[in-house]
Amino acid sequence: MKKLFVISGSSGVGKGTVIKKFLENNPNFKLSVSCTTRQKRPGEEHGVNYFYLTRDEFMQAVNKGEFLEWAEFSGNCYGTSKKFVQQGLDNGEDILLEIDTQGALQVKEKMDNAILIFILPPSLEELERRLRGRGTETEDAIQKRLNTVKSEMENAKHFHYQVVNDEVDRAVSEIEKIIKNEQV
Repeated sequence: MKKLFVISGSSGVGKGTVIKKFLENNPNFKLSVSCTTRQKRPGEEHGVNYFYLTRDEFMQAVNKGEFLEWAEFSGNCYGTSKKFVQQGLDNGEDILLEIDTQGALQVKEKMDNAILIFILPPSLEELERRLRGRGTETEDAIQKRLNTVKSEMENAKHFHYQVVNDEVDRAVSEIEKIIKNEQV
């Protein structure tokens, strides 16, 4: 039976890098495409990067219970379509979902067979170094993210697995082992 694997972790832990490498190594996996109300950015495609919805369309879907999880960030809504995930599973695909920790816990409530994997930084000091190294955020934004990280790391105990991203290839290898064991 095919499964939904949910990968989460705090900002700056390298989720995106780990997932990109995992998908390169495992092309049989399908990355879930989320829905959003935010505007499409140059180079993005509907159905590839996101499913772009109007706020009205999004809220109608919320009211109909069409999302496994959803949240609002910075004035935009984001959600995971139950139908998209279920169709992939029904088509014999293993689905990978990259999502924030609150969303992952919402998914766990609605799909008890979903496997949750939390990506941890090697240390809080290393995470702060990575966030600062991006050079894309103000000091205030970095401090907010670091405060959020502490509560998100507390939520890690509700995940099935925790993987430290101290080195991308090693973290990917560990995730591959977890998934292989769960697919048996």
